[in-house]
Amino acid sequence: MKPRNQTTVSEFLLLELTENPAVQLLLFSLFLSMYLVTVLGNLLIILAIRSDPNLHTPMYFFLSNLPVTDICMSTSTIPKMLVNIQAQNRSISYTGCLSQVFFLMAFLVLENCLLTAMAYDCYVAICHPLMYPIIMNPSFCVLLVLISLFINGVNSLLHALMVLKLSFCTDLEIPDFFCELSQVIKSACSDTFINNILIYFSSVILGGSALFVIIFSYSLIVCSLLRLPSDGRKYKVFSTCGSHLLVVFLFYGTAFGVYISSAITVSSWKTAVVSMMYTVVPQM
Repeated sequence: MKPRNQTTVSEFLLLELTENPAVQLLLFSLFLSMYLVTVLGNLLIILAIRSDPNLHTPMYFFLSNLPVTDICMSTSTIPKMLVNIQAQNRSISYTGCLSQVFFLMAFLVLENCLLTAMAYDCYVAICHPLMYPIIMNPSFCVLLVLISLFINGVNSLLHALMVLKLSFCTDLEIPDFFCELSQVIKSACSDTFINNILIYFSSVILGGSALFVIIFSYSLIVCSLLRLPSDGRKYKVFSTCGSHLLVVFLFYGTAFGVYISSAITVSSWKTAVVSMMYTVVPQM
């Protein structure tokens, strides 16, 4: 295929959900409902935490930042999908596609960092309860969030700038419901070696280190849990960490599912469905 410079690219074509009008209406209703549940549910979490002084603790400070990230992540993909279904149009502008790549990467990395910070918070609360107010002081919590914002900003900007350097072919169809970074890179005609290396490097450094901290924190929590004499205390510990652990399993489980699915299946539709699970379900 004949390549053309990225400055002449006007739009990409996303994966078509279906040509059946009845199924289109069903999918529109489904995604709209999921989006509304995500936004309203997370707004209620933020409102509940802000309105109750008893919840102004480090744990709920991180928890109040997580819904904001979830809302922003869902907003970066689902509204455009709803517009395309309603208009029966698969196109997305070049600028819109790069914006999706940037914001989706930014909020994914931010959620990754927040989940890691929450795991560390659980570890300190359970394993070092007497030192908890000193270690998890407000300044330290704010610093963790600011560091997370800085890391995800630099990482997302770097990926977006590397995509800007690519040249794309005349066939600009992306086999996904939204502009996912790896799928956009696959549609390029120029050399993508540096882009792929950057993806693997950031995945190992950011994702791998975060997952290591979470696993290590929960290993220490389990060891501490086994030493507790009372079943009531064990239940309290589980109720404290259970919801966070569930979100971690959903987030990383679906994320691994995306890459495993893309590696073992040639079906774009199946890969796209798994991608949707990765970017929508944990947030909901």
